[in-house]
Parts: sequence; C-alpha cells; structure tokens
Amino acid sequence: MVNTSSAEEVMEELCFPQLLNSSCRTPDPPGSGIVVVYVLLYIISVLTAALNLLVIISISHFRQLHTPTNFLLLSLAVSDFFVGFLVMPVEILLMQTCWMLGDLMCALYYLLPFTIISASVGNMVLISADRYVAICDPLHYPTRITKKRVRISVCVCWFYSLFISIVIFYDHLKQLGRYNSCYGECLIDIAGDVDLAFNFILPITVIVVLYMRIFLVAVSMARAMRSQVLVVTRQHSRTVKSCKSERKAARTLSIVVFVFLMCYCPYYCVSLTGSTILVGTSVEVLMAFLIYLNSCLNPIIYAFFYPWFRKCLRLIVTLHILQSGSCEANNVDTALSLVVQEPNDL
Repeated sequence: MVNTSSAEEVMEELCFPQLLNSSCRTPDPPGSGIVVVYVLLYIISVLTAALNLLVIISISHFRQLHTPTNFLLLSLAVSDFFVGFLVMPVEILLMQTCWMLGDLMCALYYLLPFTIISASVGNMVLISADRYVAICDPLHYPTRITKKRVRISVCVCWFYSLFISIVIFYDHLKQLGRYNSCYGECLIDIAGDVDLAFNFILPITVIVVLYMRIFLVAVSMARAMRSQVLVVTRQHSRTVKSCKSERKAARTLSIVVFVFLMCYCPYYCVSLTGSTILVGTSVEVLMAFLIYLNSCLNPIIYAFFYPWFRKCLRLIVTLHILQSGSCEANNVDTALSLVVQEPNDL
C-alpha cells in the first residue's frame, strides 16, 4: 500500500507520468516571493502592451502624424507591443509548467521572440538613421526620407529579422530536441556568434556612431549660431533655443545608449566571454526579461518625449477618437505643430 501510494505521488509530479524513466518533474509550486516576482512581470507585460498600443493608435488614427519618422516609431511600437502581448505572458506561464507541444513547436516558439526582438533593434537603427539625415543633412531630408522608402525599409527590417532568426536557430532545427534531457523540457541552443554580431554589436555600433555624429553636429551648429553677430534680442533668443537643443541632443543620446546597453548587455556579455546559455534555463529567462524590459521603455523614450503624443493620449483616453472625423481633428494641430518646430528632439 505504501509503495503504491508513493509511486502514484511520483507519477503525479512528472510531466508525463506514463514515461517514468524519461519524464521531467513538474516545477515546484511558487513561493510567496516568487509570486511577487510573477505579479511584477505580468504588470510589466501589461504596461508594455498598453503603452505601445497607445503609440500605435495615435500614429495610425491621426492622419497628420503619418510622417516618415512616425512610421518608424509605429513599426517599433508594433514589435514592442508583440513582446508585451505575446512573448512575455507565454514566457512567464512556461516558467511553472511543462512543455507539452513537442520539439518542433519548442523551436518555433523561441523563433518568435528572437524575430520580434531583432525587429525592435532594427527599428532603432532605422530611427537613428532617420534622425541622422534630418539633423546632419536637413536640406535633402524630404527627398531622401520619403514615406515609400520608409515603408520599404520597415519591410526589409522585418524580413531581415526573420532571416537572421532562422540562421540563429538553423542547427537546432536540423536536430530537434537534442538538448532536452527528458520529456516535458524545452531547451535549445543557438548560433551565439551570429546573434551577438547581428543583434548586438552591429546595431549598437551603428546607433552609437550615428548619435555621436548627431550630437557633434548639434554642438557645432549651436556654437556657430552663438558666434554670429546679430541683433541682441534675436541673438539672445536663438542662443537660448540652441542651448536647449544641445542639452536635448545630449540627454537623448545618453538615455538611448544607456537603456539599450542596460537591457542587452547582461545577455550578450555572456556570449562575449565565450560561455553558452541554453535557451529555456532560468538564467536565460532572467536575462531575456531584461531585454523585454527595453520594449517597455522604448515608448517612454521615443514617444513620451514628443509633446504631440501627450496630446493624443488625452484624446484617446477621453474617447475623442470615436467621434466622426476625429482623424482630422483640429485640436491636435497645436501639438502637431511642435513636431515641425522641434525636429531635432531625437
């Protein structure tokens, strides 16, 4: 009787009780401390999806916001929205459950977040390039950065992200389940060198170089304006405005680079040391959530710094967008004019 009861208890703890010798044990029930962590992660997930959804609604609804720069922000918001809406909730759920969908679905499941994260990083590179042309070559900006070219660039960015993700997972797709030690486990290995080069080193290098160039140009322009001999009042007003632009450029540069490095460095620094992390382990999950956190911070960095977004947010919350003709609403003109007046905020 005792042996039968203990055997039944062991079977209940297994992911696949019928496979006693090859089935993983189910994760232990979470303690109070772990529950707090899960609640916090779910809050971050909801906040990520909500903030990026507001950006998507704002840019999509108001026609006057259909500019090349905002299309790039829209693409970034879409990728970050999927991180909060799809990737993070499933990741949290699987932390305390067994994998029941087989080795193929295991590989495809991890292919999705890698593609979305890669697209998010690619969109950041496109935004940096857009700001570089707008500030360093403003006279040719309208002809070089058009809506058509931006749409093509966004499509290329997403296809590139999918292609790179397939390359990263290629070895695992050839031999599914090679790293699983038992049934109910979902562990994979990736081409870490490819991931490190194309999803971290190359993008962060481009972003830093472009923003450093932007910052240097902004500083030189501010100094040139201060050196001009103009009417005292006009020179004073322009000097004050140029100083503000200089501070904004420096602040934005530091925030963009610092947040990106803060979220991505822990994961990729391990790759730089030559160590490997199996995707699906607790260490990898923790580092992945730091990367996912960047998707929550992106709308704050790229959107909340824009005055027009705060105006659009009030129109969305008050349900003004449900009124007929709200996409052409006149009461957003004041906020939208700030976009034209302050093109160098980023």
